[in-house]
Amino acid sequence: MKGSFWLAWRQQRGLIGIALAALAAVALLAACFRSGMVDDVRSGLFAHCARGPLHCTRPGSGLPLLLNITPLKYLGALNIALPALVGVFWGAPLLGRDRELGTHRLVLTQGVSRGQWFVSRITLAAATTVILSGLLAGAFAWWWRPAADRSYGLFWYETAAMSGSGPRVVAASLFGLAAGTLLGLLARRVLAAMGLTLLVTGATALALEWTHKTRLLVPPRVYTSAGSSPKPPMDEKWSTGNYGLITASGRHDSVMNCAFPSSPQLRQCMAEHGYVARFYEANPAGDYWTFQWTDTAVLGGLAVLLVAVTALLVRRRI
Repeated sequence: MKGSFWLAWRQQRGLIGIALAALAAVALLAACFRSGMVDDVRSGLFAHCARGPLHCTRPGSGLPLLLNITPLKYLGALNIALPALVGVFWGAPLLGRDRELGTHRLVLTQGVSRGQWFVSRITLAAATTVILSGLLAGAFAWWWRPAADRSYGLFWYETAAMSGSGPRVVAASLFGLAAGTLLGLLARRVLAAMGLTLLVTGATALALEWTHKTRLLVPPRVYTSAGSSPKPPMDEKWSTGNYGLITASGRHDSVMNCAFPSSPQLRQCMAEHGYVARFYEANPAGDYWTFQWTDTAVLGGLAVLLVAVTALLVRRRI
């Protein structure tokens, strides 16, 4: 390693060391807590619990029976916050520190081109970000597996699992890095770039969470049952909360038009109003990967765009 890459390593090795130490601590805690979770699952205490969204209860007392998934949710929260952390503490100073102090001018007088100056820094930072975020996402998936989609565990559509695992974490972290790098170049003051990066990454995360809740990018499926027969079981599906009745013409009406459980009253009400079936809308468990790859495409595309804009500005403005 020599030249601009050696200099990039010298400048970033402290952050890389901190990242590796944090990763080691997370791995140790994940192994410890997961071991306890597996022991609880294998104890037979949850053997009577059915799959699905309803909480399992303790025999006799009726109290909820749950695994200790709070530490797992903390890891999910860390993974969700990772893009902001990478963007603020790594991306914003990546070029912004040299710009603020003017040290980039010295570097560029040593036979290093603007392109080399930028590529060496962003390549090392991006490679480290991919490794760090990928391993953290993998640690979450490994820890989560014994409790995945169980009434006593964590369902795939909960925020900790949806946004804190999978390839989305890697793409989001790269987006945070790219956003911080561009803002550090534009702001010319690292502190200001940090604040702007936090704002941008936070707003983007909230926007994607909104698309999840509204199913804007991944539409739900409609599940129907003829007449007043019981609706298909919810199991691991993520309900939209939209369910009701269907007329012979195919019109979907609110369930409140016949707000009765499966009973003679329900059949009578449906007959009086011309309803021939019932329905509900939900996303099946397989849509976890659809959400994941959709978010990955959006965030990854934004990261590539921001890096391209940064490279163009480096060539023209420095």
